[in-house]
Amino acid sequence: MNIIVRITYILSIIVAVSCTDLDLEPKDLTTADKVFQDPSQYRSFLAKLYAGLAVSGQQGPSGQPDIQGIDEGFSQYLRGYWKIQQLSTDEAVTRWGDEGIRDLNDHNWTASNQFTEAFYARIFFQIGLANQFLRETTDDKLAERGVNDNLRSDIRSFRAEARFLRALSYWHGLDLFRNIPFFTDADGLTSEAPEQADPQTVFDFIESELLAIENELPEPRSNEYGRVDRAAAWVLLSKLYLNAEVYLGQPKYTECLTFCNKVIDANAYTLTSTYGHLFLADNHTSDEVIFTVPFDGDNTRSFGGMTFLTHMPVGGSMNAADFGIDGGWAGMRTTSALVDLFPDPDGTADRRSGLFWTDGQTKEISESGFLDFTNGIGIVKYRNVTSTGEPGKNSGHPDTDFVFFRLADVYLMYAEAVLRGGTGGDMNTALDLVNRIRERAYEGAGGNITSGELTLDFILDERGRELYWECYRRTDLIRFNRFTENGLWPFKGGAPNGVTTDKFRDVYPIPSSELIANTKLEQNQGY
Repeated sequence: MNIIVRITYILSIIVAVSCTDLDLEPKDLTTADKVFQDPSQYRSFLAKLYAGLAVSGQQGPSGQPDIQGIDEGFSQYLRGYWKIQQLSTDEAVTRWGDEGIRDLNDHNWTASNQFTEAFYARIFFQIGLANQFLRETTDDKLAERGVNDNLRSDIRSFRAEARFLRALSYWHGLDLFRNIPFFTDADGLTSEAPEQADPQTVFDFIESELLAIENELPEPRSNEYGRVDRAAAWVLLSKLYLNAEVYLGQPKYTECLTFCNKVIDANAYTLTSTYGHLFLADNHTSDEVIFTVPFDGDNTRSFGGMTFLTHMPVGGSMNAADFGIDGGWAGMRTTSALVDLFPDPDGTADRRSGLFWTDGQTKEISESGFLDFTNGIGIVKYRNVTSTGEPGKNSGHPDTDFVFFRLADVYLMYAEAVLRGGTGGDMNTALDLVNRIRERAYEGAGGNITSGELTLDFILDERGRELYWECYRRTDLIRFNRFTENGLWPFKGGAPNGVTTDKFRDVYPIPSSELIANTKLEQNQGY
């Protein structure tokens, strides 16, 4: 399959080429200079960058896709990211039979897997769009168009946000595919295919971009909801540094602590008192959220995103109306490996497992019952109802926002970086931060641990308990060397009890269609 990426902005210019081809061709005679005579179009273009994380095309929920050659819902950013981050781990299994999806569970994907290929295309769709926004907002361009000083001030912030969003997608590319094409706004518009960059080059670019925009972004929690601020850049830097030893073979845990401390010391965020409220239709009110992808049932419609996350886990004995949706898709549930991280699966002790659905479900998944949705515990973490039980305004598409970054994750990164030898933190603070998370989970001090119990193994398990289904498990397991050669869970490698898999699968392959389109690229080792 040769995926065609279409990048449309301000309804006037379109790209219809291979995933990372930079050539732009006019859709009509409307030029960018004419479009940008309307000052509101700068904000509209920025809105498209943010919308690229939430929707799948120009018309919701479907009909004018950004990416052609695959089911439009499959190509949506969040849905694609969730699948390749979660289905390859102990946290999720699917009963669906779409070509290539079971390969993610089985660790036998190829360079032609439609799901890895679609997300690869989505990454570079976002990067290409951000590059074009930055080309159209240079000082020279703004001067040529006579943009006034007040709008220029706004555009400086817009540019910083666009650079953050580009850095986020480049981080996803680095984490998932490692050796990726690299191009920026400085390259200009050309039909020349981009060169492949090594992980060090991409890492250095992400780092330099985030450091450069740190003070150009608004103070924590001072931007409009759903738009990034300084704290979002600090969290992304923390994540980049936490995984640096995986990407580069160079530990950067001290740097991770530096930016975790900035988030914590900002005193702008607090843990939401009830864990489950983080994943409901009014989660925009949470003081824990640092960066989110907003969804609205009437105005942000897609068959990916939160429509996918609220519908796909509902089936069996679950009543869809109780979850604020018009019907379940009975697609995903979890393995016993995640369930076993908790003292009990019904949330009577650790309330986070109260988001497991056990009624009519078996804990274990039998080989013969793999396609039966009731084999395996269900997860009802994401729901289209509010914290007071009111349904979202649209049962087909939720009001629930997806939380990319939140404070509890920062606490756990801090503790891990301390345990891994980073300087700039201390064990007493690490223990206190972890116990704050545990106190919320247990609704009191019953879950507190001692300093002797705070180990790296504990941190990996606690990240599983706190962050399951939030798109971090694959990255975490790789950092702890538990994803392929080590670590077993049911149906890993396609075996009922799980088997180890080859180390090269820590990185996904460059899509075969992309290798054909861009002969400058070399395939990742093992594929």
